[in-house]
Amino acid sequence: MTQEATEKLRDFFAGFAGAAGALLMLDYDGTLAPFRVDRFKTKPWAGVRELLHSIQNQEKTRLVVVTGRPAGEVVPLLELETPPEVWGLHGVERLYPDGRRELEEIAPAVQEKLDALKAQLRRDALGGLLEEKPNAAVMHWRGVALTKAREIERRTRELFAPAAQMDGLQLLEFESGLELRAGRDKGGAVKAILAETDQDGVAKMPAAYLGDDFTDEAAFVALKGHGLSGLVRRTWRETEADVWLKPPGELREFLKKWISAS
Repeated sequence: MTQEATEKLRDFFAGFAGAAGALLMLDYDGTLAPFRVDRFKTKPWAGVRELLHSIQNQEKTRLVVVTGRPAGEVVPLLELETPPEVWGLHGVERLYPDGRRELEEIAPAVQEKLDALKAQLRRDALGGLLEEKPNAAVMHWRGVALTKAREIERRTRELFAPAAQMDGLQLLEFESGLELRAGRDKGGAVKAILAETDQDGVAKMPAAYLGDDFTDEAAFVALKGHGLSGLVRRTWRETEADVWLKPPGELREFLKKWISAS
């Protein structure tokens, strides 16, 4: 970790003194857990579950997972005694700790277009792995040989790009995949969460967002001026995040500092 990052973290955690609470927002895949080709086998880095459990037990932090997955997939993977609040589908879906679920409404014409594309991809997945979400069609090529991956990406872009011109749809790039989707992104989720914090009258509480992928950049931008953002990734890339944390060691250290500061 650079000296600059160390100083930013020191200043951030110093802000916990006297704060009534704190807000910790976390991506799941690549951040709390390493990537797996089979996403249902993606478990948290060693020690991370225990640290999150300690944060929950302090009862001073609003813990929120913001993920591209359907929200219901995250809870059993984390295996926390108290289910966390989860904003799934990049923020379109909200799952409360008590099990209540909200889903952002999608315009009928947009939903019709998505359904037609998903039906087409069920017949021919272009050599990739199709993931269907209520608000999106997703093509994955993680673990595929480079030449084949490039061909899958090319064919997927040719299919998705024209549809992305439709009002209400956007093309989202992530590592080893493309997603044609509707609804708010992770930046929109962060803005909505912060707005609730403001309404509670504790707008000055320390807030942080940790993520690894291109999809997390919108969240980093949304948090600027409101908290600390961290890129959790083993190799550096250009980012809007305030600090870079190498997992799993520096991620665990961050969570330990959070516990101490709280």
